[in-house]
Amino acid sequence: MSEDSAPRVFVTYSHDTERHKRDVREFATFLRSRVGLDVHLDQWADGKRQDWSLWAMEHLRESDFVLVIASPQYRLRAEGRAESHVGRGAQFEAAIIRDHLTRNLRQGTERVLPVVLPGGSIEDIPMFLAPYSTTRYEIAAYTESAVNSLISAITGESAHPMPERGPWRGGAASTPRDHPRDSLTDRERWLDHSDDIHIGSATIDGVPYSDSILLRPEEIPTARSFLELDLGRGVYRRLTAVVGIVDDAEEPFQVGRVVVVLDEKPRLEQTVVLGKPLAVDLDLTDTRRLRLEMFRPAPPASPLGKVNGGLSRRPSELAWGNPTLR
Repeated sequence: MSEDSAPRVFVTYSHDTERHKRDVREFATFLRSRVGLDVHLDQWADGKRQDWSLWAMEHLRESDFVLVIASPQYRLRAEGRAESHVGRGAQFEAAIIRDHLTRNLRQGTERVLPVVLPGGSIEDIPMFLAPYSTTRYEIAAYTESAVNSLISAITGESAHPMPERGPWRGGAASTPRDHPRDSLTDRERWLDHSDDIHIGSATIDGVPYSDSILLRPEEIPTARSFLELDLGRGVYRRLTAVVGIVDDAEEPFQVGRVVVVLDEKPRLEQTVVLGKPLAVDLDLTDTRRLRLEMFRPAPPASPLGKVNGGLSRRPSELAWGNPTLR
């Protein structure tokens, strides 16, 4: 898979009922048309005579990920408990998947993703996919937010990235507690800021932050909102905060982009959405100037696309909860 291509995904399932086939097709259609994944499904390949065993082997071999759609009949067939003439396709594909897991369990666990559609049960996930000890993907609805965890598994980008660890200083005499601790809301340190930056309280993902920096543009933004501060060299070691879409945003299903620049060098660039704030913990050692940029990016071609740096025509409603210099 090249860096610019969409991940190739194969959907394996059993033809339990016409309703189940329709549900699988609807889910696969959502992933392909709305999310932008290169999804392949047997129901889209029946326009000509096929050797279905060769067709399945090609997709199981060439796809970046395999989605196993859980259902009662799929589990029976995948575990070898169905009659040999019943659901031959599902039995055949499951046998190849079992062999793949046996050959390389770690790689197979990351590549083969068990999915439970709305109304389904984790009890329908085949035993060899370890439904209770490994991650499963329970889809509550066909919406972008409902498939976030599945998309994270495919893209390898966690919804909550681990912050970079600062230098270990060791010993009580050199711990940061000897350094001052101040809030970013202290205007005396502000060098410059856009007019839409305010100070106040904010609630992010159900947690109130009384000392916050808020972005609430009253008009459509024409440039990135920003805040610049003079830190004084060597005074502070860390910046901590929680950044996210405010809970009372007028438009909750928006995307915010946060950029932190230290001494004119970008240090952090992250996207935040409602309910998934970003915990910021940055090393400021020897930093003299701090710049925060906040904006609402223009939407990419799909949720898997990269932020293109353009601006949305709609204002963003972001907050830095309790931003603290230590």
